[in-house]
Amino acid sequence: DAGVHSKAWYAASCDRKMAEDALYRSNKDGSFLIRKSSGQDSQQPYTLVVFYNRRVYNIPIRFIESTRQYALGREKSGEERFDSVAEIVENHQRTSLVLIDSQNNTKDSTKLKHIVRVS
Repeated sequence: DAGVHSKAWYAASCDRKMAEDALYRSNKDGSFLIRKSSGQDSQQPYTLVVFYNRRVYNIPIRFIESTRQYALGREKSGEERFDSVAEIVENHQRTSLVLIDSQNNTKDSTKLKHIVRVS
């Protein structure tokens, strides 16, 4: 188990649009939640949704079968791996998360600061 179900930041029944709407309403840099990924893919079970600089970023959380660990975004060499989704959140509450805007090819970074609840 990824350790998500009892967490305040986990929005179990939330789709992409609901998550994005909730984050736009919060309008605080570093607002975040985790939702189930839209596709039923065991390799990418969750998505980290982060608000920063008036934009919402949907960052896939991958499950790495061989090590039973989790990582963010597309696979890259030297990537950080975590034993649970909760560890990803705890880590990025302390250290900045790099946000890549693929449309404008820009990079920002923020810590996960404000848990957003979807009502």
